[in-house]
Amino acid sequence: MDAEDFGQVLAAVREFVRKEVVPRETEIDERDEIPAVLRDKAAELGLFGWALPEEYGGLGLRMAEDVRLAIELGYTTPAFRSLFGTNNGIAGQAIVNYGTEQQRARWLPRLAAGQAIASFALTETEAGSDPSGLSSRAVRDGDLYRLSGTKRFITNAPLAELFVVFARTGPEPTGRHGITALLVPSGSAGVTVGPHDAKMGQAGAWTSEVFFDDVEVPVDAVIGDEGQGFRIAMASLARGRLHIAALCVGMAERALAEAVEHARTTRQGGKPIGEHQLVQALLAESHVELVAGRAMVHEAAAAYDSGEDRKLGPSSAKLFCTEMLGRVADRAVQVHGGMGYMRGVTVERIYRDARLFRIYEGTSEIQKLVIARQLLDPR
Repeated sequence: MDAEDFGQVLAAVREFVRKEVVPRETEIDERDEIPAVLRDKAAELGLFGWALPEEYGGLGLRMAEDVRLAIELGYTTPAFRSLFGTNNGIAGQAIVNYGTEQQRARWLPRLAAGQAIASFALTETEAGSDPSGLSSRAVRDGDLYRLSGTKRFITNAPLAELFVVFARTGPEPTGRHGITALLVPSGSAGVTVGPHDAKMGQAGAWTSEVFFDDVEVPVDAVIGDEGQGFRIAMASLARGRLHIAALCVGMAERALAEAVEHARTTRQGGKPIGEHQLVQALLAESHVELVAGRAMVHEAAAAYDSGEDRKLGPSSAKLFCTEMLGRVADRAVQVHGGMGYMRGVTVERIYRDARLFRIYEGTSEIQKLVIARQLLDPR
């Protein structure tokens, strides 16, 4: 996609987010659901496949374009982006980068068109920050595997038509070796999806447990080679981390905009509270951190596209930007005072929504380990 075409896509998404999604944020938060009309419009705009190859119906955006789009999507409730995020990110990229031509041809056009949603089934009760501890197992039986296990906190599971499942196929009970990635349609016999979780924030973004009970999975449903699953998962997560960092920049922009407007228009003691220096300090600190996060995301995206760095930059950006968003959201609530603690006020929702980003797709603590290990041994 050339720069002019991308500019048009970006402008269309920006207008849609601000004119059609933002006005329905309270509805989404209260009903815990994305309206069908917004899903349909997202599909029309190509949002279910922005990072998928053009040959399969996607937009084929590079990482530098991906982060610019993510910043626009971050301006509204993250539940909206979550609806199509796994198609473009961790689930879709596993198929793009490691799937067979048959697997790509079967699934990518449907994912790009929004006709199907894919979920990334990696996390388990005892395998969250360290997925090498997963215990789901797929046992070879002739020309198929028999898959059993339970996955937890799986985004879009109640909506998914396809699960990218990670399970042990080797003899090792733990560790990175012997894990394989499998494509499992949600309608397969033995697949059960639990009710969606009640979460602190990000209402409308559904997560659930998924149970696999002796599910028969054909050998040709393996993504990549048997035993390659851990590497596939880590590669998919690296791109996702950079995307999440950019999303947090967009959310921080919204939080700061809300705080500035409140400080400008709300009066105490006969004058706008924005004239008080301590309120100004809260705004200034947020602005500076936001600018730093935005610059970090763009630099990391350029290095990702060039192949120069696909580990250190994404983890650094996710660590800084998710933590930065938490601080900006907190200051925005403080600027609003008591109103910032009231349901229905935008910064209150952002405060709740922001907390999850420091946990999923690699906690802040895990990012610190990734960063330190890359500094000590950058191979």
